[in-house]
This record gives sequence, C-alpha cells and structure tokens, in this order.
Amino acid sequence: MGKVIAEVTVVPLGTCSTSLSDYVADVERILEKYPQIRKQLTPMSTILEGDLNLILKVVLEMHENPFLSGAKRVSTRISIDDRRDKNATMQKKIESVKSKI
Repeated sequence: MGKVIAEVTVVPLGTCSTSLSDYVADVERILEKYPQIRKQLTPMSTILEGDLNLILKVVLEMHENPFLSGAKRVSTRISIDDRRDKNATMQKKIESVKSKI
C-alpha cells in the first residue's frame, strides 16, 4: 500500500478530569517511535503521513494507550486520504490551497 494522509483524534472517556493534554502527550510519545511517519499536531487532532499499513498499526497503538492510563472508554476517529493518481503530501495540499488565496 502507498503513502496516505490520515487525521486521527483519540478521545478518552470516563476519566477523572476534563483535561486531555496528558493523554495527547502520551499519544505523541508513541508517534516519536515511528520516525518514518510524518506528523503534525493540531489543536483538535493529529495529522499523519506515511505508509497506510504502518499508520493503521500506529492508530491501534494510539487507541489502546488511554486504557493503560485508566480511561474506561476511548473514542477514536480516523479519516484517511488515500490518493493514488499522484503523490500527495501534507505540505503539497497546504501549498495548493495557499496558491489559490
């Protein structure tokens, strides 16, 4: 499988706080173990770029992590942009939009 861009949001539920930054930091640490995946943290999600099989493996690890920290329930949303007619990257997508502004 080829390179894709994926947006991932992992939301732990059933925690003792409404703050999620500790959980987000844990997930970001997971991503540091995979230098072959480009990542971009945003205020609401994390954008990943890389091999689809590896991204799916990493998303599973990201999803499981909050349970290890005491979450009783985890909701994970993933959106995958799998373009096969040309090489798409996060940077190229941003540049395309900026060139039209």
